Amino acid sequence: MTKDFERHLRENHLSDNTIRAYISTVDHYMKNYGTVTPKYLNSYKLWLIENFKPQTINLRIRAVNCYLEFVGKEKWKMPSVKVQQKAFLENVISQADYEYFKSCLKNDNEMFWYFAIRFMAATGARVSELLHIKAEHVKLGYLDLYSKGGKLRRIYIPRSLQQEALPWLKKNKRESGFIFLNKHRELITPRGLSKQLKQLAVKYGIDPMVIYPHSFRHRFAKNFLERSNDIAFLADLMGHESIETTRIYLRKTATEQRDLVDDLVDW
Repeated sequence: MTKDFERHLRENHLSDNTIRAYISTVDHYMKNYGTVTPKYLNSYKLWLIENFKPQTINLRIRAVNCYLEFVGKEKWKMPSVKVQQKAFLENVISQADYEYFKSCLKNDNEMFWYFAIRFMAATGARVSELLHIKAEHVKLGYLDLYSKGGKLRRIYIPRSLQQEALPWLKKNKRESGFIFLNKHRELITPRGLSKQLKQLAVKYGIDPMVIYPHSFRHRFAKNFLERSNDIAFLADLMGHESIETTRIYLRKTATEQRDLVDDLVDW
């Protein structure tokens, strides 16, 4: 059954990470409950609520619901739990810190890491998507990926980034294939990338709390909305299924809120 379920997920063009997460969730459920019934599903959801944060709960609910669709029991699908959004974005790298980080990396000839943060901040790519970028995509100016449900998402590589990256790729003899490789010429892992960026942040005196791959994706979205108010286009660029997800970028970061209050309130 697991192999059939995995085949079903792949036929629906889900990512490898999503497939692993869904199979792991269903395996865990079946080991604990043995079969699918409304009573057991309700018990499972209560257990999730008691042990995990809303985002994790909803990921696992989506996994089980996908399995229910697969076995023809859609009527038993579980509703997701409500995620209470904060009124601000947390731990997003500022534009000033981003520019400073870039200049430090460039001055120290840390060009691999320079381009890693450049590609994330200039394209809005998730770290898993960043690792799929090949030299051929840089030359072409975009990368096409299939999101959940088989929806095509195009990640554009801006011309300014192309013009800077192509000579670097040529110099390093990476004119074809994946570009973010480790010293063993293997794809760097998301964990390895995150760990090294935090070490570099400490080296340059930047708060490591704001240095993580998704922070640069947030920076892309914030900068895009400052230049354009087309939130629908941004939702497409970010690969969001709902424009409501993208609206978080209309909010200020906690630091921006504090600075604004300090500037305005003098009574």
